Amino acid sequence: MSGSVILAGLGLVAVAVAGRAIVSAGKVIQQNASKIPTPSLSAYYRGGFDIKMTRREASLILGISPSATKPKVRQAHRRIMLLNHPDRGGSPYIAAKINEAKDLLEKNAKGK
Repeated sequence: MSGSVILAGLGLVAVAVAGRAIVSAGKVIQQNASKIPTPSLSAYYRGGFDIKMTRREASLILGISPSATKPKVRQAHRRIMLLNHPDRGGSPYIAAKINEAKDLLEKNAKGK
């Protein structure tokens, strides 16, 4: 009988120690949660499309400089269209905007 009382007491102590460890671990996680870096999308353009596309917007869509050469424009267009083509599940609207950006930048670009 006394053996079962001792085992019950040891069980309660084990539960208390485990509970205290969980609570203190939770506090540590909560204190350090603000130090964990969150993924930032600041490198991407935030906002919708302009009514009439500008060179700045076209360069943001393709991810190149507004003064890029024709080969750079074509290379950027190809890279982005491979990822966003409607035949591969991309949006037809986004594909149209990518093509519009390419046409606008190619029209004013220097080079071959």
